[in-house]
Amino acid sequence: MILDEKHEVTELKLKQIIEAAIFTSETPLTLDKLKQTVLINVKVSNSLLNSILSDIKSDYSSRGVNLVKLASGYRFQAATNLGQWLTNLLYEKPAKYSRALLETLALIAYKQPITRGEIENVRGVSVSSNIVRTLVERNWIKVVGHKEVPGRPSLYGTTNEFLDYFSLTSLSQLPELIEPESLDIIAQRIENEFMGQAEEPANQETDSDETQANPDELSVDTE
Repeated sequence: MILDEKHEVTELKLKQIIEAAIFTSETPLTLDKLKQTVLINVKVSNSLLNSILSDIKSDYSSRGVNLVKLASGYRFQAATNLGQWLTNLLYEKPAKYSRALLETLALIAYKQPITRGEIENVRGVSVSSNIVRTLVERNWIKVVGHKEVPGRPSLYGTTNEFLDYFSLTSLSQLPELIEPESLDIIAQRIENEFMGQAEEPANQETDSDETQANPDELSVDTE
C-alpha cells in the first residue's frame, strides 16, 4: 500500500492513475511532473514509479499503441510498424522540407552549438532567414548562447521537442556518421530515416522558402 493524505492507494490503483495521466496528457510526462500533479498527495519513490512504468510499457509492447520514453517524458503513441496503415487518418499530408532546411537542421543537430555563419561556411551558401525562423517556430532549435567573438553571434542547438518529434530520447540515437561524411549524405539519412521527401536540391546560390507544410505538427527545450 502507498499512503496519501486521505486513504491508501494500492499499486494497481497507482498504475491506473499513471496510465490514465499519460494517456490524457497533451505533452509527455516526466516522473517529476507526475509527482507534482496527479500524485501530489501520494508518497511514492522514483524506483517504484520506474517499476510501474516498466510494467505499463510491457503491457502495451504487443499492442497497437506503445508507451515510449522521449527526451521530455513518457507518452503513448502508435506502434511504429503501423504507420503505413494510419496514413489515411491524417487530415494533412506530411510536411515536405527542402534540402536546404534539412542540411541546416543536420548541421545544428550534429555540430551544436553552432552559429549561422558557421553553417554558411560549411554549406557554402547563405542560410535563408525563413529556414532559421521555421526551425525556431517549430521549436526544433533554439539559441543556447552567444559565441565570444566580435558581434557575439547566436549559437544554435536542438531542443527536446526536436527529439520528441523524431521519437528520440537523446542525440546519441541519431544515425552514426562515418567520417568524413558529406553534408548531403547526412541530410539524406535524416530525410530517409525520420522525415518525408525533400523538395529542393542542395547547393543553390541562396536558400528559398523551405517548407510547404502547416506548421502545427509538433512537440522542449533542453537547457
